[in-house]
Amino acid sequence: MSRKVKDWLIGLGIAVFTLLLVYGIAQYNYQKRHYEGGGISIKGDKVAVVEIFGTIYDSRRAVRQLKDYGEQKSIKAIILRIDSPGGIVAPAQEIYHAVKTVRDSGKPVIASMGSLAASGGYYIACGADTIMAGPGTTTGSIGVIAEFINTQELFHKIGIDFEVIKSGKYKDSGSLHRDMTPADRRYFQAWVDDAYDQFVQVVMDERKLSRAKVAQIADGRVFTGRQALNNGLVDLLGYYSDAVDLAAEMAEIDGEPTLIKERIRRTTFIDLLFEQAENILRGRQGAQMKYLYQ
Repeated sequence: MSRKVKDWLIGLGIAVFTLLLVYGIAQYNYQKRHYEGGGISIKGDKVAVVEIFGTIYDSRRAVRQLKDYGEQKSIKAIILRIDSPGGIVAPAQEIYHAVKTVRDSGKPVIASMGSLAASGGYYIACGADTIMAGPGTTTGSIGVIAEFINTQELFHKIGIDFEVIKSGKYKDSGSLHRDMTPADRRYFQAWVDDAYDQFVQVVMDERKLSRAKVAQIADGRVFTGRQALNNGLVDLLGYYSDAVDLAAEMAEIDGEPTLIKERIRRTTFIDLLFEQAENILRGRQGAQMKYLYQ
């Protein structure tokens, strides 16, 4: 091995080690991140803000905040600020359940939609007492999607074949390395249809709409906030400041409420790099159903 190649490999190793070290420190800082939870020191009645931003891959942070804020007696209401196209089905459902739990405990929850609160973002909003959208908010997109990649031809061209030993005919359904059979398609369609029916049921129950009405609008279409209001998907048109005023009113807080929000460490390039890598790895974990506008 030439000296030049050795030097290049050493440099690459140092770079990878540095990235991993920075990532480890970032994760440590994340765990130490301070949030206004059990140790709230500001006196008086408060309104907490829980932010749902970006594609939903994980529910833990939002669920933790909702649980913490729901248990704090000095927090009289919660604003759920949503700017998200949705995401994976199970985390969206879990956040919705946490929102509903707080709401059912008697603490007001107001969903405030930003520029985008579609599919899983809308699903989550359904757990709130009141859904408020801007007139130009993009919302709706009630539906489910699952995507599959087929690399069979590509691998054949480069001379790679795959042999699979499986315990049942559906065990490798959705594989990258073979075409779907008609039975596979029926199997996955039933899988998606059930998740879709769960979404429709939540909209029916929470928005007090008939199945026929929901069926008319639950075909994946998006709506503006004004269209969503006309279709019964949201309660009010308004902006974040209006949601703050409404939260104070519902919580019977006099004057300007004190807002409590988790302090988030500034996102760095390294965070984005590892986040993208993590998302790619998630995508390799087999097909996933998504409540996602795309």
